[in-house]
Amino acid sequence: MTATVLCERITTEIAVVTLNRPDKLNALNAELLGELDATFATLSADANVSCVILTGAGEKAFAAGADIAAMSAMSTEQARAFSETGHRVCLRIERAPFPVIGAINGFALGGGCEIALACDFLYASDKAKLGQPEVNLGVMPGFGGTQRLARRVGIGRARELCYTADTVAADEALRIGLVNAVVPHADLMTKARETATKIASKGRLAVAQCKRVLYAGADVPLDVANALETQSFAMLFGTKDQAEGMKAFLEKRKAAFTGV
Repeated sequence: MTATVLCERITTEIAVVTLNRPDKLNALNAELLGELDATFATLSADANVSCVILTGAGEKAFAAGADIAAMSAMSTEQARAFSETGHRVCLRIERAPFPVIGAINGFALGGGCEIALACDFLYASDKAKLGQPEVNLGVMPGFGGTQRLARRVGIGRARELCYTADTVAADEALRIGLVNAVVPHADLMTKARETATKIASKGRLAVAQCKRVLYAGADVPLDVANALETQSFAMLFGTKDQAEGMKAFLEKRKAAFTGV
């Protein structure tokens, strides 16, 4: 049986995770979500991983949504369980101890957009289209889309996209802050790998703490968030990477970080 999620280590520090149902436009079913969860659990347990790129197989889609054929006969209880699975996978991606770059190579709709929103930031092919069209089917986003979309683009824009089911092309996604950059389709993975390589060259523990504090501080009062930052800032001064980074700066050479 072909795996629905592929994981390739392109270096010791960088992995590319690929949603692999191209004949179904990488639609999200229970099997794919389970494999995606397991893949990120394994990567998160590997202290060598500094950055992960998440993309979709084929030329048309990152993930065109959840598998409607599988969803159509779900009971209320089954729908709740499916939603809980999607939330668990998105949290796994969002809380991974390394940045996750979403490389949006085509359609990222519904559940596919929600998986993308769990990434730290997104690069889009000029062929990409993103949106939350669930109300067309008489349902609503169920993997955190209403919440992460509002936090990414603002509550007013999120309301408009969720209520109308409109999809946005790559340039519009860039304009509203949904993606960080738009590149020619053929250059998408090159762009993602270049950024992943840049991130991997930095202090891994420092990047991980940046991610943790940015995530934890987003929805708490500023004084609480600043206290989290101070705690993490101080903690990093007990690491070998801090000593090496500052020594390398003073010696005018490139730091050799080890992640300890």
